[in-house]
Amino acid sequence: MPRAARVDAQLQTLDIRRLRHLRAAVGTGSLSGAAEILGLSQPALSSSIKSLEADLGVTLLERHRYGVAGTAYAETLLEHFQRVEAELQAAWLRVGRLRQGSRELQIGCGPSEATRLLPRALALLRESHPELRVCVDYGLNERLMPMVRHGQIACALSSIPNSAAHPDLRHQTLYVDRAGVIARTDHPLAARRSVSAAELARYPWVLARRWELERKALDELFARAGVAPPQATVETDSAVLMKSLALAGDFLSFVPLEMIHWEQQAGLLRPLATGGHVWERHVGLTTRRDASGSEALSALADALREAAQGIAR
Repeated sequence: MPRAARVDAQLQTLDIRRLRHLRAAVGTGSLSGAAEILGLSQPALSSSIKSLEADLGVTLLERHRYGVAGTAYAETLLEHFQRVEAELQAAWLRVGRLRQGSRELQIGCGPSEATRLLPRALALLRESHPELRVCVDYGLNERLMPMVRHGQIACALSSIPNSAAHPDLRHQTLYVDRAGVIARTDHPLAARRSVSAAELARYPWVLARRWELERKALDELFARAGVAPPQATVETDSAVLMKSLALAGDFLSFVPLEMIHWEQQAGLLRPLATGGHVWERHVGLTTRRDASGSEALSALADALREAAQGIAR
């Protein structure tokens, strides 16, 4: 059988029902647990997955004494299925919106970008496209980038990775921001003209998780000074918690300065004078490289470019 015909025949066997069965089994690590969640008997679930294995000619589940685990074939299949399912859901939503004569845009936004950039852009968008409804998911890159890749959101407003950009994503820079060590304005280090890394290391820290760009930049700041990076007393993806802990005591944090714009204006938080290197971050719009453009997304991009003027430090 020619390869194209063979692939077409296999595609006809990949019904969503059996793929969801496989996903539940891999996700729970248990056929009995997955069967209970799906409302099936365990033999029926096992038969469904075995039939999928037979059609594909590969082993999808490894059975062991504690349950089951997905093979490399299963992980690859489910990764693509997640994207396909998200695209199908997006298609149904789009058809529904067209039928109802309304428009909706699902986007993601980081904490700094929610400070001024997105509110300004949404105000502009409201004037130019009053019929457009925008739904915003909030989070850091760790959460937002996979959501863009899998089609769960149309775009994300956040830091643009410096390197190892994912090939499926396209980034458009809107402005450049700086990041720094922040503290309350009456912190013991706040009035100092220069603060050393050794002095910073003596205080408690509330930080983003280690794989976020800002966390890596902070580690570099300490490495250049020959001082071990601080161990976070608190790790969080909550901008509110970071700022609240800094306001309430001697906690320090390392954040994009745009994130504390309003607190700095009010005289509550301020960046410390750590001297030397200034770490910059590119803030931008991330979309899927293969995503088809829409009028709503184009309108948002125009509003963001206008809103970004004057924000860069």
